[in-house]
Amino acid sequence: MAQAGAPPLTLAALEIRGLAALPLSQWRPALRVAGEGKGQPVITIPGMLAGDSSISFLRRSLVASGFDARSSGIAFHAVATPQSVGLVARRLADIHAETGQKVALVGWSLGGLYARVIAQRHPEMVSAVMTLGSPFSGDPHANNAWRLYELLSGHRVETSPFPEKFSDKPPVPTVAVWSAQDGVISPENARGLPHESDRQVEVGGGHLEFATAAASVRQVIAVLGDVLR
Repeated sequence: MAQAGAPPLTLAALEIRGLAALPLSQWRPALRVAGEGKGQPVITIPGMLAGDSSISFLRRSLVASGFDARSSGIAFHAVATPQSVGLVARRLADIHAETGQKVALVGWSLGGLYARVIAQRHPEMVSAVMTLGSPFSGDPHANNAWRLYELLSGHRVETSPFPEKFSDKPPVPTVAVWSAQDGVISPENARGLPHESDRQVEVGGGHLEFATAAASVRQVIAVLGDVLR
């Protein structure tokens, strides 16, 4: 794979559409994709500078489509921290104990990195991992968010707070969802190399639309249903 650069500024500017739509998505009626869910438990994990409310349209649509989708417990997070990952891992353990089933992890952007780390640590509790525009592969500078991340975190973007490598595929079914129209994360870094996931799925729309645009959410639900059958 050729070395990727950050998405062009023309694409980054178009992310304003998704930013404007994000608050409205929290009140949008859920989308129902019939026949996909069979009650499988799922945790949805939000991205950088966001919390569970930002991914509520996807989560409610998963519920409407037959999944047992739950929030991650993250009210707001700015950067990757062991504390936030620990919070989601405890949420995973609680839902696994409650349902007696393995739990799918669906993470948007930074949340997808959490999902990959947690599934590496606790594969016995995870049924599948799906990342939505998550920069798990390649150069950590191949995006338009790394400068802000370094400013907020106080450490270099290539210095992970976790011993695990984001690019290592968890030992569970792993899907990388990416978009050629992503204005934040390069498609190459969100798609990754073939051995870094089991399946790579392209959707339309920008980075801020993975979990808020109806077309993307419909495709995410359909793919998750297929993976969990």
